[in-house]
Amino acid sequence: MTKLPRKSFALAAFLGMLILGLAPTANAQDVCYTSLETQNAIDAGLIKSQYQVLEEAGIDSLEMLNYQVCEEGGELVYIIGILRADGQAENLILSAQ
Repeated sequence: MTKLPRKSFALAAFLGMLILGLAPTANAQDVCYTSLETQNAIDAGLIKSQYQVLEEAGIDSLEMLNYQVCEEGGELVYIIGILRADGQAENLILSAQ
């Protein structure tokens, strides 16, 4: 059996998440940032970076498949798709502040 490089596996998992509808999503009433708005908020010190949030949660950033910043209940949160050790994809919601 040929082993796929980790990046190839992560890409395949991400594509599978998109097909299954597991990519980060927000409720209709929630407002989500574009990638430029997210970077501007990080640069301005309004939110932590996705890497800092994952580190504080004890999650290796190499497991991150995708992320999005959204306002949820008046708080800014990251919705982060990760690849668990068992190969399953999971969405986490972590405070961005």
